[in-house]
Amino acid sequence: MANYSANDVKRLREATAAGMLDCKKALDEADGDYDKAIDLIRVKGLKGVTKREGRLTSNGLVVAKVSSDVGVMLELNCETDFVAKGERFIALGDELVDHLVASKTGTVEAFLASTMSNGKTVQSVIDEGNATLGEKIEIRNVAVVSGPVGLYLHKTSPDLPPQVGVLVSLASAAAEIGKDVAQHIAAFAPKFVNRDDVPADLIENERRIAEETAREEGKPEASLSKIVEGRVTGFVKEVSLLEQAFAKDAKKTVKQILDEAGTAVKAFHRFRVGQ
Repeated sequence: MANYSANDVKRLREATAAGMLDCKKALDEADGDYDKAIDLIRVKGLKGVTKREGRLTSNGLVVAKVSSDVGVMLELNCETDFVAKGERFIALGDELVDHLVASKTGTVEAFLASTMSNGKTVQSVIDEGNATLGEKIEIRNVAVVSGPVGLYLHKTSPDLPPQVGVLVSLASAAAEIGKDVAQHIAAFAPKFVNRDDVPADLIENERRIAEETAREEGKPEASLSKIVEGRVTGFVKEVSLLEQAFAKDAKKTVKQILDEAGTAVKAFHRFRVGQ
């Protein structure tokens, strides 16, 4: 029997985020040699990458960086919260977001194909992460916006990395308002900047649902049109950032807050892990 202790298993698990049984098997095969056990886990992990393709990645983190002229954010997913809060996974997120700042690549596909400073593509680095961490790792979302930028990252649990992130592109510098608006977006999850951005087919679908609901409720035919339009207007306000009541002052809309600060929102991105 290989000569190793429970502390060796713990140390190997913390270093690789592999399961306890996998760590024991690796130490057995390596005859207790810690470094060799790490290599075995990595090799077996690489062989098992394709087997993990169908697994769900509902955990992970959102990481972002803002410089003077650009803001970037990405969502990195994994299978369990154990891996999500591990140092190796968090370090991988930091490494990837640094490359996103440098590459300014606005789509997941192009970002995965881009080459990092170590000469490897992002996809190959993700594959190595799959192998080392023993779970399916994937990049679900990336965003790149020009500055000035407002940023907010939110932890839904104190022992996990940020699970919600918001990046806001502003028309002019307003650091405090940019963060406040980003916090508002994190809480109220608007879908569009303003009502003009709401697709016509989405509004028509909402109008159809509103009419069917009103008829089911037995609303009088004479009042039907007014009721439907009222509900559609309410829906548009609900999904449009500028028309929402501001989180820190419900007497004002987000647009009024931005106008008072002398700026405007050009675009925003909101990521929530697993959604």
